[in-house]
Amino acid sequence: MPYVRKEYIPRIPQLKISKFKLGKASDFNVVFKLVVKRPALIMQEALESARVSANKILEAELGENNYVLRVIPYPHIICREHKMLAMAGADRVSKGMKKAYGKPVTLAAKVEAGSPILEVYSKREYENVIKKGLRTAASKLPIETFVEKEELKKEGETGEEPSG
Repeated sequence: MPYVRKEYIPRIPQLKISKFKLGKASDFNVVFKLVVKRPALIMQEALESARVSANKILEAELGENNYVLRVIPYPHIICREHKMLAMAGADRVSKGMKKAYGKPVTLAAKVEAGSPILEVYSKREYENVIKKGLRTAASKLPIETFVEKEELKKEGETGEEPSG
């Protein structure tokens, strides 16, 4: 059962993801998504690390105005840890698993299979650079992922041939 009711928790860990959306919006025609293969809990530190590594590659090679990077899952599940003593003679001092409820340590996001973690909006000609950035970000995550490409339709486009 996820531990999410913040009104009952005395010390809630701070959110470590600094920005959920990076880059400048423009006229983009494609979106690349980093999608997970299995359901999992992803710690906020892993999400922030993936965001920073992907953004570093995209900003260096494309420039700030040629992409928009979004972090999709929001970490709201509070993770607890039962800290043990790690010193000489700790076995006589520590209580082991007695009353091992744990203290709030960090936050995590629950993701389902097939849900995207990161989205990058850009133009088709930057495909190789974007895939490189998303692969680097995937190496920071504790779960298998794949990159999915989706074409964006312009407003007014229906995909049908005009009849006439």
